[in-house]
Amino acid sequence: MIYNDLKGKTALVTGAGKKTGIGYAIAEKLASCGCNVIIADLGAPPAPESPLQPVVSEDMKAIASELAKAYAVRTLAVAVDVADNQAIGAMVETIKKSFDHIDILCNNAGASFGVPNTVLGYDEAAWMKTIDVNLFSVFRMSRAVLPLMAGKPASIINTASRAGKVPPIFNSAYAVAKAGVIMLTKVMAKELGGGGIRVNAICPGQIATDLEKWRFGLEASFFGTTIEEREKEMCKTIPLGYIGLPRDAGDLVAFLASDASRYITGQAVNLDGGQCMEL
Repeated sequence: MIYNDLKGKTALVTGAGKKTGIGYAIAEKLASCGCNVIIADLGAPPAPESPLQPVVSEDMKAIASELAKAYAVRTLAVAVDVADNQAIGAMVETIKKSFDHIDILCNNAGASFGVPNTVLGYDEAAWMKTIDVNLFSVFRMSRAVLPLMAGKPASIINTASRAGKVPPIFNSAYAVAKAGVIMLTKVMAKELGGGGIRVNAICPGQIATDLEKWRFGLEASFFGTTIEEREKEMCKTIPLGYIGLPRDAGDLVAFLASDASRYITGQAVNLDGGQCMEL
């Protein structure tokens, strides 16, 4: 579905520098609705312990150029380390040169470090880095970008996770961080609602991304089976019976950014094929 009220608005999406990721799917969907899109990602190889493939500036610029041509919107690629306040400040100054207002902020960047591991065996530095990248970054980015959102109705959409509601094993720091994102979303919704800024979160379950494939690989190694068998076992826990796609997240974010959800704020919306059905 195309949300025409998004045409001409400007969206900033973090963690959007890989075509196989949720961030890119969000950026593409918003662009298809006529949004100007700012692609933000690390712009450099990640830390050695990260399972993610490098996201370099050239890739981000190519994505921005392709979206601009495909959907006739304005785009910009900006490098940012969401764990670094100085880098975030520099990103904001770069954005100001091209855009004077941000209508939509998608805090999507995230990663896990030090996994798989138990709570007792978790390296403290890896634990803190996971919390920093997944939770503190949402606070940092929102605080830095909010001045560019003031004065008009706006929307912030945070990428949390099913793991923030249903505890996984051997990935405790990520789960704790995403639970924090859910509560931060609710706090921000209360604080910012009077200014016309809605804040919601999406909680993806199993989505077919590189990170998900890496996770299945780890589990397959741990249980002495294959990646395909792990996927089949996981699908048995999903009422709809299949793994979701990044575009499913893009569709949900576009809805939450549009006027179609104008009376929705402070919510953490599940995107998991029915795995999590809490009251």
